[in-house]
Amino acid sequence: MNFKHLETLVRVAELGSFSKASVVLGVAQPALSRQVRMLEVELHQTLLLRNGRGVRLTDAGRRLFDHSVGILEQVERAREDLAAGRDEPLGRVVVGLPPSVGLQFTLPLIDRFRAKWPKAKLAVVEGLSTHIAEWITSGRIDFGVVFNPEPQAAIEVTPLREENLCLVSPVAKRRRAPPAPLPLAELAAFPLVIPERGHVIRKLLESHASLAGFKLDIAWEVSSVPAIIDLVRAGYGHAVLTASGVKASARAPQLSVRPIVQPRLVSVLCLALPAHKKPTPLAKQTAALVAELMRQRSHAEKR
Repeated sequence: MNFKHLETLVRVAELGSFSKASVVLGVAQPALSRQVRMLEVELHQTLLLRNGRGVRLTDAGRRLFDHSVGILEQVERAREDLAAGRDEPLGRVVVGLPPSVGLQFTLPLIDRFRAKWPKAKLAVVEGLSTHIAEWITSGRIDFGVVFNPEPQAAIEVTPLREENLCLVSPVAKRRRAPPAPLPLAELAAFPLVIPERGHVIRKLLESHASLAGFKLDIAWEVSSVPAIIDLVRAGYGHAVLTASGVKASARAPQLSVRPIVQPRLVSVLCLALPAHKKPTPLAKQTAALVAELMRQRSHAEKR
């Protein structure tokens, strides 16, 4: 097994055929087939299933594909780190953001990044906090921003900001006053549109509901925040989100936001970096830039 074999597997899987990968890599198709076959012989596993329309990964192939992407990313970062000049970071950095954070911060992050490091490259990928933590551990991304991370030896976290969780509902037709905060015990009366099990907000809500002695009324399970907001606006139920997550939506004027109290439920946004790997100069400075943008947004919202 070597880097060339892993790169061949990744490109063939991504493109769905040996012929397309041959063009991209500039290597004859029979040579690519031999490289993948060498991997299969060495690992005693079938990695790709061939058919008339191309190829697809087997379960074993998918596991090796995930490892290979992380390995190749780390090799590329090592090259970039050693090639970087002292005065100006070079290379490429990959940042993971939850969708609600990406909606608010991707544009200002790219604007500031381009102004500070015009010769460097930035990739922003979106995912749930649990997925971002996995990507950091596997090396697929340099660092990320996550909500309410669980303790992990492989990841170091730094809190950036905390926000109240709120009940989000359609605006009443004749609303006369700002909606009052909602005691947690009253949440049981509202049908909810919330993410699936394993999502940090879902786990936080279910934990507090269990301690308070009631069950959540879950009407729909949806992971996408924009989709949740659309469903709430259409009358399919209520949501539990942060106020800033709602404010970033174009639907915000059509929604009512009530902080949940007694007890107050807080979502903590953290910067997450690998614990056992030194970040490249570019990754370190980009992480500092993300933290700065978060602090600036928090100060602006408090004014």
